[in-house]
Amino acid sequence: MSFSGEAVIRAGEASLFWLGALTAAWLSVRFVYRLLSGFRVWVLGNGRLVAPNRLGKWAVVTGATDGIGKAYAEELARRGFSIVLISRSQEKLDDVSKAIASKCGVETKTISADFSAADIYSKIEDGLTGLEIGVLVNNVGMSYLYPEFFLNVPNLDTFMDTMVNINITSVCQMTRLVLPQMVARKKGAILNISSASGMYPVPLLTVYSASKAFVDFFSQGLQAEYKSKGIIIQSVLPFFVATKMSKIRRATLDKPSPERYVAAELNTVGLQTQTNGYLPHALMGWVTTALLPANMLNSYTMGMVLSQRARYLKKQKQG
Repeated sequence: MSFSGEAVIRAGEASLFWLGALTAAWLSVRFVYRLLSGFRVWVLGNGRLVAPNRLGKWAVVTGATDGIGKAYAEELARRGFSIVLISRSQEKLDDVSKAIASKCGVETKTISADFSAADIYSKIEDGLTGLEIGVLVNNVGMSYLYPEFFLNVPNLDTFMDTMVNINITSVCQMTRLVLPQMVARKKGAILNISSASGMYPVPLLTVYSASKAFVDFFSQGLQAEYKSKGIIIQSVLPFFVATKMSKIRRATLDKPSPERYVAAELNTVGLQTQTNGYLPHALMGWVTTALLPANMLNSYTMGMVLSQRARYLKKQKQG
């Protein structure tokens, strides 16, 4: 082999060595950065940010009488916010309102509204007039009774209208009502409760999954628009939480109680604009979106919802 040939090989080896070294260094720096970021979010948190003296006196929570919404109302009241509870049942609103006022010693206000209707927002606007709103939690939502093929969903036409009104229109309209005063004061936080089902398509829950993907994209777009104006708009994407809506009765590490989930999620406000809200859920989100191939995830999800559908239909047939 000629001298020039050996020189070319050595030069190539040196280039590959430095390319490998730079790649390893870049991956190491990225790993350390993600590790430190995770420590900042999940260990240190940002709990002091969500407070009335930093954001505003009042917190507004939709779907506030059960599950995650009720847990947000209780936790925000514990942090000193006065609470506006918005939900359909006035009786339930009164019960939750009295319990929060008694336990936390904060001012409360209720607005009865059925978010499946489109003509409720003037009433809500009147109820919010004059309040310094620091936090809005767009939590109200609905899902399927059971997983089902799109064309087989009972009363499909009405079902679609209702889900769009509750899961999508409510988020846009409530944001329209509350955001202007936040912008005027240059502070405020809007937490839009999406779902892990909005991170990727979930068949047999197609309309729900798509509606929650809308909430996620809507939140990210608004955050880009209003971040420079001092407003926090966060997309919250929980996996399963032990609520009536999820039909999970017993809380576990990966399926926390609403109270445990909300306490963890509020510590991410101001640190993550898109969050799974709870460390085990964040790990699940990373595995399902970063590690699993899309076709494998789709096959697994399809198998899971088909199994849920079969169990429900069998139970209905036996009952």
